[in-house]
Amino acid sequence: MEKKPFVTLKQLQEIDKTYPTPYHLYDEKGIRENAKRVKEAFAWNPGFREYFAVKATPNPFLIGILKEYGFGVDCSSYTELYMSEKMGFHGNDIMFSSNATPAREFQYAKKLDAIINLDDFTHIDFLEKTAGIPEKICCRFNPGGTFKISTSIMDNPGDAKYGFTKDQLIEGFRILKAKGVKTFGLHAFLASNTVTNEYYPTLAKVLFETAVELKEKTGVSVSFINLSGGVGIPYRPDQEPNDILVIGESVRKVYEEVLVPAGLGDVALYTEMGRFMMGPYGCLVTKAVHEKHIYKEYIGCDACASNLMRPAIYGAYHHITVMGKEQEPCDHKYDITGSLCENNDKFAVDRMLPKIDIGDFLVIHDTGAHGYAMGYQYNGKLRSAELLLKEDGTVQMIRRAETVDDYLATFDFCDIFK
Repeated sequence: MEKKPFVTLKQLQEIDKTYPTPYHLYDEKGIRENAKRVKEAFAWNPGFREYFAVKATPNPFLIGILKEYGFGVDCSSYTELYMSEKMGFHGNDIMFSSNATPAREFQYAKKLDAIINLDDFTHIDFLEKTAGIPEKICCRFNPGGTFKISTSIMDNPGDAKYGFTKDQLIEGFRILKAKGVKTFGLHAFLASNTVTNEYYPTLAKVLFETAVELKEKTGVSVSFINLSGGVGIPYRPDQEPNDILVIGESVRKVYEEVLVPAGLGDVALYTEMGRFMMGPYGCLVTKAVHEKHIYKEYIGCDACASNLMRPAIYGAYHHITVMGKEQEPCDHKYDITGSLCENNDKFAVDRMLPKIDIGDFLVIHDTGAHGYAMGYQYNGKLRSAELLLKEDGTVQMIRRAETVDDYLATFDFCDIFK
């Protein structure tokens, strides 16, 4: 099976006249259509808001598109907070979800009046001493054990470093209420990259029932519930994509079954999707620059794991299209590699593809989230440019490629490179 790229060979050939490979390319039309679908899926909840996970794709041009649809941002670090502030996000526009959080990050989040999502019971005391307790706060819940959908284990929250236990959550709400908190939120992230419409409704039931229990045991009525991220994308062409409209409707049913009868029918729902919002609408464009014939057949690209590290560290699958050869048989078995001095620097292993010739464009799919963002500079590799394919077919540079001067910029305190 084949995935269809959102860009054509002719367009890539035209882009190549101005911007050399490798680069990450994003699809404005796809991003906008997806944002509209997410809003439609949860329109039944008047307080709904998506807080885009900045960590997934920290580019202000792309986040700015989502801002047009009223989305907020989910930040996890000082730098992400800083970027968001510079983009005009403030107060309730920002959800700050961090862990093992340094004092200055809590202080900055408090200064911005962001919604602070506490990751741990001990952080209550730490936050009070370093920044003060705000009137609005959220707490992250970890139910422990395994998280199942039907009979399938999706993940193991009990092994994760995140969140309060149930007893800590109840005690934490009591303490925070006594310290003057007036608006409470509840949050959980129990599984990553789920390709099933059942994840959000199943998670919602856990959180909704926990909210009811918290009301009974602490007297606190939760004002918002954050389903976080975890809604995934079909990296493999034979996977069925999530249907966000079906997901939204299923969450509505659980909402009416659990929250409404408990007098919590005005709870606002939040999401923090990164991968689902951007993943399919980005690709890594690279060229075949070498071929090698030893014990296996290798194609060497001008991109490497520094541009996309998921295959190297997870063995993650990313589909590859050899542009212009979509209709040709996949009768050649290749390892598609980069040039790092590491043997895991491979975008694909034993992948059946059409015959690849030097100079062919390869499109590596689904890199719009956790692609560029996870890049690094090992071997002195410089981070690539990011480009936006506009709705009108033009291309805009939204991040320039790094230079050697950028790489050496942190030596500006000395004379070595002057």
